[in-house]
Amino acid sequence: VTFQQLRGKVVAVDAFNIIFQFLTTIRQIDGTPLMDGKGRVTSHLSGLFYRFNNLMAQGIKPIFVFDGTPPKLKHAEQASREARKEEAQKKYEQAKAREELEEMAKYARQTAKLSREMVEESKHLLTALGIPCVQAPSEGEAQAAFIVQRGDAYAVASQDFDSLLFGSTLLLQNLTLAKKRKIAMGFVEVRPEMISLKQVLEDLKLTQEQLILLGILVGTDYNPGGYKGIGPKKALDIIHQEKSASKIFAAAEKAAKVPIEFNPEQVLETFKKIQTTK
Repeated sequence: VTFQQLRGKVVAVDAFNIIFQFLTTIRQIDGTPLMDGKGRVTSHLSGLFYRFNNLMAQGIKPIFVFDGTPPKLKHAEQASREARKEEAQKKYEQAKAREELEEMAKYARQTAKLSREMVEESKHLLTALGIPCVQAPSEGEAQAAFIVQRGDAYAVASQDFDSLLFGSTLLLQNLTLAKKRKIAMGFVEVRPEMISLKQVLEDLKLTQEQLILLGILVGTDYNPGGYKGIGPKKALDIIHQEKSASKIFAAAEKAAKVPIEFNPEQVLETFKKIQTTK
């Protein structure tokens, strides 16, 4: 999509997702984040200020939706992320000792943490810019999807796909004016892209619940890794063959390479009954 097509549109932004992007990407050559004179990280504030001033100049109207208390099922994924950050921190220290700048930058990005203080600073800045902030009771993407479903916003803006499982009719990715994004092998072209839930469901011949089931089979934040050995194509085949959730889960368990360590019915329930607020 073009920015011309988005002019005048209200977009519900997954706040944690976008702020975390700024914390990982806005860094100096050795991986050190931007900081003020007192050593306080300012990468998130710099990203928010410049990108969203520019986007508002294009006529886009953002609403920032902040995460609340995560569902209990997400605790395992959060612990796993924490362990990965600690491992990256060790590797960063080793690279620093060897004075390898590229390695330092690589591992420093993986150690980024979004603190409560950063969240409050972000809300303060956004409010000063005249951008509304919504505090979700639980998952930010579920709340953003709910705002879109109610017709109070046109699309959810996020690099993740969770909002589609939560029922957002449209998902906007790459909400940036930058034309390129750096990757390991160089740069890739970046343009805003719109994903239509209706189109996805029609193309894959799925209902909304079946899309959630597809997510569960391949893995979500509530059951990381999903059913081992089952990829997207196999998962889609199972869902097309079986009629009920219980039969889909039984068929997936039979096809999986190792026994699962989560309750799929509980994961499904979490998606369908996530808390939102008006």
